[in-house]
Amino acid sequence: MATSPITNVFVIMLENHSFDHLLGFSGITGTDAVTGQPTSINGLSNQSNSYNGQTCTVSQPAVDPMVVDPGHEFLDVLMQLCGTGATYPWAGNYPPICTNANPPVCNSGFLADWLTSPSSGEGNPPPGHACDIMTACSPAQTPVLNFLATEFAVCDSWFSSMPGPTWPNRFFAHGASSSGLDHSPSTDEIATWETVAGFKFPNGSIFDAINGLSDGSFRLYFNSVYGSTFPFKTWLPGVPLGNLPTVAALHNISLTQVVPFSVFPQDLANGYPYMYTYIEASYGAVAAGTYVGGNSDHPIDTVANGEAFLSTFYNTLRASSIWDTSLLIITWDEHGGYYDHVPPPAAVPPGDTTPSHSNSYYEYGFTFAQYGVRVPAVVVSPLIPQNLIDHRTYDHSSIPAAVESIFGLSALTKRDAAANDPSKLASLTTARSTPATTPNPPASAPAPAGAAATRPLNESIQNGDLPGFLYIAMREHARVTSESEAKARIATVRTRQDAINYLNEVTEKVKLARG
Repeated sequence: MATSPITNVFVIMLENHSFDHLLGFSGITGTDAVTGQPTSINGLSNQSNSYNGQTCTVSQPAVDPMVVDPGHEFLDVLMQLCGTGATYPWAGNYPPICTNANPPVCNSGFLADWLTSPSSGEGNPPPGHACDIMTACSPAQTPVLNFLATEFAVCDSWFSSMPGPTWPNRFFAHGASSSGLDHSPSTDEIATWETVAGFKFPNGSIFDAINGLSDGSFRLYFNSVYGSTFPFKTWLPGVPLGNLPTVAALHNISLTQVVPFSVFPQDLANGYPYMYTYIEASYGAVAAGTYVGGNSDHPIDTVANGEAFLSTFYNTLRASSIWDTSLLIITWDEHGGYYDHVPPPAAVPPGDTTPSHSNSYYEYGFTFAQYGVRVPAVVVSPLIPQNLIDHRTYDHSSIPAAVESIFGLSALTKRDAAANDPSKLASLTTARSTPATTPNPPASAPAPAGAAATRPLNESIQNGDLPGFLYIAMREHARVTSESEAKARIATVRTRQDAINYLNEVTEKVKLARG
């Protein structure tokens, strides 16, 4: 096993924000993590996007929450990065992100996508909201994140692992791959493409690798705001949250292994034997389509709730006996459609799959040779010198790379084998003094005028985030009844009302099975 002063690694992955949206106007200065010289983050100045005769320039504060969910599926990101008219050829090269103008025009299609939404299914913004996508948070909106970024290390070249949505990007954090998944799974796909054994990586997940160690151990937390171990709670009459940890979709991981975050303080008090811990925040009212009531930073909820969660986590870990040898990585799964001005570079493909029309994980035949949009990332440890800024390139495969480096594990794919390791930021030999608590998080923001209380109940839910959560429910359904029953039932779920009914049914089946 490798030697490292780090004994416990924690990862929090939040939802759907670009680096510029959360930290672009932070004005953070500090010390370059590589050279030791004074430096500043690569943030915003006066960048703009234009579409159909309208120009929107970046501004602060951010519109929070958003009135509709910005697009962030594969085709949305293609337009956002490469502009209108861009196409991706099956198994081909990603088109140029920057034009040949002087200076180059990069990441030029965010406004166009926001106003046309080719694949998001959420609809266009109402009048008066055209420039919302180009707004970004002021430091007052994210005081906890700004505190962590200046007290420890901020990475301003951490990119999402592929130019697309939540599910494949989160999978890269677990397996340095998405097994070829280049889109959000549909309800048709989850009924046929996967057994209830869970989503598999050709080379296994980081959890499988840890299980292979003689003393390996990991812990999974889900911060359901209701603290339930089975979080199909009713948020509004007849509207369950459908609010489940995405990690429970993985092979060799079951929902019963995921514990509520409310037990974290007790776990810490009992010695905390777990070398790796992955934490998910609550996604809120997923089945209702509003995400309200969560704390994952979803764009149509509010960053204030995510700020409160980060504050609680830091304050709890900081007060524990393992703080001096802990490493916490905080990042966001993908950019959520928000503007970022930095063109993402080429990436090393994982090399564990190749595009194939017979493999339904591939919708676009993406080669994974291109990173997605830049996202915020902060690395926290008392073994990190204060106020570092790291300009090196990272992506979510850097998470398993760090775990592998610290605990002497082999790389899962070519992507994490080539990834920079953020644990190297913890260069001090002894823990330094650090603040006991964060600043107070901001007050929660109200929903904007025009935001829907719920999506239409007859709306098709073939695409988007909800089918992935339904797959987790289907696995739990199969566990308490049978795989054939669960797969037959999920095949009938077509609308948001169907999903609500199904989640309620599974809730009752689980309760009955538990006696």
